[in-house]
Amino acid sequence: MDKIKISFILNDKPVTVETNPNKRVVDLLREDCECTSVKEGCSEGECGACTVLVNGTPVTSCLMLAGQIEGDSILTLEGLMKDGELDKLQTSFVEAGAVQCGYCTPGMVLSAKALLMKNPHPTHEEIRRALSGNLCRCTGYTKIFKAVDMAAGN
Repeated sequence: MDKIKISFILNDKPVTVETNPNKRVVDLLREDCECTSVKEGCSEGECGACTVLVNGTPVTSCLMLAGQIEGDSILTLEGLMKDGELDKLQTSFVEAGAVQCGYCTPGMVLSAKALLMKNPHPTHEEIRRALSGNLCRCTGYTKIFKAVDMAAGN
């Protein structure tokens, strides 16, 4: 199978890669771009572990093919840190104790980031809705919701 060349913005930096057209975005990011925060959980778009932001919108990267991100802007957890400093949302997850095993955390943080980019002061119900596509098997979500509330200044 012939490879394709795709160009996109990854964490504010231009990237061009040559890859198999059937390669999923989750695999492209982990294997070719070394963004290991992107986790594969279910491979069916159900758990949200592989969530990344594509042009500011949360998507499950296990359901996208590499060619679909041509020209897009992709944000992974690696892209939230600026000048060695954690993003306010990342800090709130740590302070609220919203990290158990950590497997779901990157997807949770990115889904919450997308919400806060659109609505800096969401209600509790808006937070619950925004994170509804992200599953955590370790906790009852209380600390996760608290972390997003803290980042929003609620």
